[in-house]
Amino acid sequence: MNTTVAAERVGPAFSVDGMLTARHRTRQAIADIAARVAPGMVEEDAVAMAKQMLIDSGLELSWHPTRVRFGSNTIKPMKQASVPGVILQENDIFFLDIAPRVGAWEGDGGASFTVGQHAGYARCARDAEQLFHDLRGVWQRERLTGQALYAHADQTARAMGWELNFDLPGHRVSDFPHATIHTGSLADFELSPSAMRWILEIHLRDPQHRYGAFFEDMLLDDEYYK
Repeated sequence: MNTTVAAERVGPAFSVDGMLTARHRTRQAIADIAARVAPGMVEEDAVAMAKQMLIDSGLELSWHPTRVRFGSNTIKPMKQASVPGVILQENDIFFLDIAPRVGAWEGDGGASFTVGQHAGYARCARDAEQLFHDLRGVWQRERLTGQALYAHADQTARAMGWELNFDLPGHRVSDFPHATIHTGSLADFELSPSAMRWILEIHLRDPQHRYGAFFEDMLLDDEYYK
């Protein structure tokens, strides 16, 4: 089998309904957890709270750690540990990155949020989500390759005044575990990615590396975002 075609294989338990259910419950969990995050919280306590909320809602902690990142920790690549003890301030930014499993199906999602009033933080969070959807639109209209999508993301992020973190280059998603099928990134994929097979990740950073924002979701057509 061609390696690019093999990259989009799925496992025996894959189903459209299962993947969409996992996505829906992941997005709902993100909203529920974010609503409980408040100034004065220590990041480690927010992570523990997020994990417990996932478990209490019947979701299984899955293939990567549950992450909540506050303030200066929002610039860090996901594989780099947070500086411990960071407290969410009255005017601040934070993001969530969760990967719960719903039965046989993988969920994965992330989003950024702000508290208080800070124009830079608010714009960064808004732009991360906007760039995600801009890229989806380009993908739908032009069927760009994964490589071209991230080249476009880099160019657009710079025009917006941000730096794109290429340590978060998108990845496969499927029935669990996707790593047995394909571990390569979306940014390296040489074909136009298929819907419901990939997670598109956007991590923007302030050029001075003071703060950042993150948004990720499954790559899907517009009908799933109405």
